[in-house]
Amino acid sequence: MSSEENKAVVRKFIEAYNNRNLDLFDDLVAPDYVDHTHQQQGLESFKQLFTLAFEGFPDWHENIEDIIAEGDKVWVCVKATGTHTGEWNLFGVSLPPTGKKVKMMMVFIWRIADGKLAEGWEVDNELDFLKQLGVIEFTEKGKKLFPEDVK
Repeated sequence: MSSEENKAVVRKFIEAYNNRNLDLFDDLVAPDYVDHTHQQQGLESFKQLFTLAFEGFPDWHENIEDIIAEGDKVWVCVKATGTHTGEWNLFGVSLPPTGKKVKMMMVFIWRIADGKLAEGWEVDNELDFLKQLGVIEFTEKGKKLFPEDVK
């Protein structure tokens, strides 16, 4: 497939995700998909990850800021926003809704095979995300190193 065709697969996937259309995942994700970030394998495990995210952040939305493709890989940078209004499982611990709005930049790298996502990696700032939720707080030294009014 061409780089443009591979980018189209990723765009369709993010659109399906934003529209909560997990049925389209069957057409866009390989049955033996490998998620290197969350260390799991298989389409059903991948769908379950999104189902849990939708429960915790029902309004979660990802906007593509940039997308680059070369060979069988696609890199996409998204700006994600959402409100934590539902239960969310965080590292095996259930986090009750905080009502807090969060935003984060995320980079995904996907390998495309036969027109489907075959492997994926995610890069984001989980520390800032958890801070926005109020799950963690910086120490006094951390507050000096990372002042909140600078973004």
